[in-house]
Amino acid sequence: MASKFGLAGGIPERRVRPIWDAIDSRQFKNALKLSTALLSKNPHSPYALALKALILERMGKNEEALGVCLNAKEILCNNDPNIFVDDLTLSTLQIVFQRLDHLDMATSCYEYACAKYPNNLELMMGLFNCYVREYSFVKQQQIAIKMYKIAGEERFLLWAVCSIQLQVCCANGGEKLFLLAEGLLKKHIASHSLHEPEALGVYISLLEQQSKFGDALELLSGKLGSLMMIEVDKLRLQGSLLARAGDYAAAADVFQRVLALCPDDWECFLQYLGCLLEDDSILTKGTDAIHPLNSPECKNLHISEELFDSRMSNAVNFVRKLLLDADKDSVRCPYLAHLEIERRKLLFGKGDADRVVEDLMQYFVRAIVDLGFSYADWFGHLACFTSDVENFLQVLDNNKKSEFLKKSREECEASMVAPSKALGRSITVFKIQSLIGDMFAQPQEDLEDLAVRMTEMFCKNLPLSKDLDAQESMFGEELLSMACNVLVQLFWRTRDLGYLLESVMILEFGLSTRRITSDGWRWEEHVLHMKLDCLSLAALTRGFAVIDIAIACNEATLIAARKESVIITIIILRKLLLVFLRRSTGYVSQYKILLLHLYSYWSCLPLAYERYKSLDVKNILLETVSHHILPQMLASPMWADLNDLLRDYLKFMDDHFRESADLTFLAYRHRNYSKVVEFVQFKERLQRSSQYLMAKIETPILQLKQNSNNIDEEESILGNLKCGTHFIDLSNEIRSKSLTFNEDFKLRPWWTPTYDKNYLLGPFEGVSYCPRENLHNQIKDTEANVLKSIEKRSLLPRMIYLSIYSASSSSVKENIEANGSLVDPKLSVELKVLLERYAKILEYPFQDAVELVFGISSGQQSFEAPSLDTIDWMNFAVFLNAWNLNSHEIKFLDRGTSISTTWSLVNSLLKKYVLEKITSAGPILSSPGSDLPFLVQLITEPLAWHSLMIQSCVRSLLPSGKKKKKGGFVDQSNTQLIYEIQNSIQSLCDTIEVVTKWLKEQIRKPDDEKFEAIFSPIQWNKSGRGPGKVFKMLESCISLMKDVELGDRISEALKSWNAADVARKVISGQGSLLSEFLKICELKMKSLKALGVQLS
Repeated sequence: MASKFGLAGGIPERRVRPIWDAIDSRQFKNALKLSTALLSKNPHSPYALALKALILERMGKNEEALGVCLNAKEILCNNDPNIFVDDLTLSTLQIVFQRLDHLDMATSCYEYACAKYPNNLELMMGLFNCYVREYSFVKQQQIAIKMYKIAGEERFLLWAVCSIQLQVCCANGGEKLFLLAEGLLKKHIASHSLHEPEALGVYISLLEQQSKFGDALELLSGKLGSLMMIEVDKLRLQGSLLARAGDYAAAADVFQRVLALCPDDWECFLQYLGCLLEDDSILTKGTDAIHPLNSPECKNLHISEELFDSRMSNAVNFVRKLLLDADKDSVRCPYLAHLEIERRKLLFGKGDADRVVEDLMQYFVRAIVDLGFSYADWFGHLACFTSDVENFLQVLDNNKKSEFLKKSREECEASMVAPSKALGRSITVFKIQSLIGDMFAQPQEDLEDLAVRMTEMFCKNLPLSKDLDAQESMFGEELLSMACNVLVQLFWRTRDLGYLLESVMILEFGLSTRRITSDGWRWEEHVLHMKLDCLSLAALTRGFAVIDIAIACNEATLIAARKESVIITIIILRKLLLVFLRRSTGYVSQYKILLLHLYSYWSCLPLAYERYKSLDVKNILLETVSHHILPQMLASPMWADLNDLLRDYLKFMDDHFRESADLTFLAYRHRNYSKVVEFVQFKERLQRSSQYLMAKIETPILQLKQNSNNIDEEESILGNLKCGTHFIDLSNEIRSKSLTFNEDFKLRPWWTPTYDKNYLLGPFEGVSYCPRENLHNQIKDTEANVLKSIEKRSLLPRMIYLSIYSASSSSVKENIEANGSLVDPKLSVELKVLLERYAKILEYPFQDAVELVFGISSGQQSFEAPSLDTIDWMNFAVFLNAWNLNSHEIKFLDRGTSISTTWSLVNSLLKKYVLEKITSAGPILSSPGSDLPFLVQLITEPLAWHSLMIQSCVRSLLPSGKKKKKGGFVDQSNTQLIYEIQNSIQSLCDTIEVVTKWLKEQIRKPDDEKFEAIFSPIQWNKSGRGPGKVFKMLESCISLMKDVELGDRISEALKSWNAADVARKVISGQGSLLSEFLKICELKMKSLKALGVQLS
């Protein structure tokens, strides 16, 4: 059965080659024509059929492609000895089956072929690949052991061992399986030894997972240890094993040797210090790459004071030696190491704060004055000094922090240096000032002057950037971000809109100076011309705590897999990733993220979304960055853009899950066994992403909102969702699943540290940023709220479905539907169960929740809750009404309220909250942080669901084919229901009318009047206080720069800059948002009026 020379799938290669050439050049019609001709001469060739199926799938004819594939499969598996079976045919079928989501059929083809030719390694490897794609770890192990027994090759044994590890780490396999894997390796070593470095790594990791650190150390120091070629890596592993085995003294000696060889290894120094103090927290594995832990706090140590003093003295002497060597090579780790020792002493109660300040100043002088540009070349910019010293500043009190700030400022002012270095020093001082909180404790006038100085410094240093490449960071770009933060702080203090406009203005000015043609620098294009060889993710990510690097490596691996001839070295890939990160997270991106949040807060969501799109967020960044915009979009009327956002995100995630097995098999094939478990775990982490689950739920909810005016469309959507039962199952699993939160909150502005917290929505609290200790708690609270939100939202589709049918049955005697079928009474019971569950999520028993909504509706109780919770309670009231229409369990006689039915309950609640929000709302232009998102959600969710109940009742009252009698309906018993429906329609129309009138007032106001309202205060302010100083300084600097050589790009940007355009963009953005909302309201009003006409 093996492929013969010159044959492809049993067909001469010369006949097949033109078809593949046409496919590769995307000439699918020509390829199909050639394939049909080939098939006419070889009608029973599975390979010819597989080729045709591949072409049809590429042309988008999936059903036809599947039929051809099934035909090929049938011919292939009919035991005809004349049928040619080879891996080329099977792999082609596998490609098509996989793309059509029928991988199980490809697997069955390979299983048949392996049974027919039991000793063919090529086919068995193809079957192993199928099991990898299906994540069938047990079957992977079984077929790998079979291959090992046939060939005796080390790689197949390691495939089996990795499959066993996956059973334990990623499935439900017991840890006893590790003993099986260890036994297999021992037996192989006894007879054949090991020959690959990766094999040694797999064996050691297997021993580590069983806590057999002594055995691992013995293996590493024995004959097999020579397989690890790089001495430093071997020492690092040895030190880690010694520490985990509890031999801290020996581990410290080993880490000391590593530092002698690599004095700039900061992670190794922390491990060394941890071993000296017998603190193994630094050695803990599994640290979250998205939310990394801070450096150890040196608390609750188990060593005596004398031993602490002795070991710290040894550490100091060792670091001094490193410092002497560092004078030859400018490395920063020894300087930071000295600071870390003093920090640990201070935390232990044995240190001296003055000494810490002195050491900080030495590091400041060394970094800024002595290293100068070389430091900037290494780390991107001198401003990273603040992140270096942040942990050390935290152990100082406010007085010592201020002392350090004063000394660093004096040091910068004392020496005369080149303009670029002077700029870097000033930025560093500003950063320190912001870091310690001093900047925001200053009086208002001082803050205004500070923002002016920062902006002026950026403008005056524009000539330094005249010769830079368009994609390089300009000198002093972060000054505008810092000035923006100051101006937002001033707005928070004073609520003066001018500060907010200036903060937007300077960011837009910064972007205008960087306006370039965006070809989208793609590191992937470079990867295509290189090749993966021994990918070491640990080496790549050392020093970086970003999940994006991991996925970038994964994707590079996948790209390399698509090109058989490619080779990527680890050094080249590391450089590519560093450039990728630098270019994707520069200050231009920071400008856009700040603008995104400012525009969102100012009800300019179209502009915010425009800025988000300009970030060019793709691939894994959709998972880590989209939290900047997705929550705002979910509460907006921009349904088309929201649909695109959700579609792109889900497409990437689903494509990655489909293709992630390629990474795993590629790791097997290239013998990078340490990556096999890593790739699978990474894929599982993404599958358990809270944002992924939320997007899967919000997508159908968006469809329901978009079609809420047409009950037939709604029922069609619900039918495709299995009537919402799938999401109920998902909701049931949420609590048992360990969801992951992959959002990178570090890039968020200080005023909105998480997506459910915005300081600007509340009163001034006297701080400019969320304190570190509070931020951790806020993130935990956010994660808990996300779990509740996912659970609540996953109930909605099913509750809508049950409510529609509960409402339809309420208008028909004896629970008979309009089409004559009986309404299942279990549906009413299920709806009550879901209502009880919904109330429980809102932290209320069902009966108490019912009493609460009635009390609020009648004004007897007040409901103090965030807007999101209010929407949830309104949804509860809507579904409560639908349930009661059929059950009639809620009695109104003894309630002592004006509310007589659940219909009037819902109508009253909707009107009450709309009137409250509209009455308190000012002009949206001058009221940032308005309640517009709340109004949008109220109209598009609870009110929309309530209108669906009305549509359901009307449809059952007026079934298709029946006519009203003159003067009344056929069934007079429905008179009360008709009355309630008519009242509800009128009430909803009145409620929407209030919103519509308010929207039209906002939209119809002349743009010139709006412009004057926000721009005049900064243009004509002559009081010397308040907003306008930054604007005037910016205008002055631009005027003075006309005759300065700035380069073509910057000069053109300054000529075209117009501050007034920013104000006009804000006005236009708000107008677009309001117009979208107005369209939704008008369509809803039209739909309700049409229902009213039917009942009249």
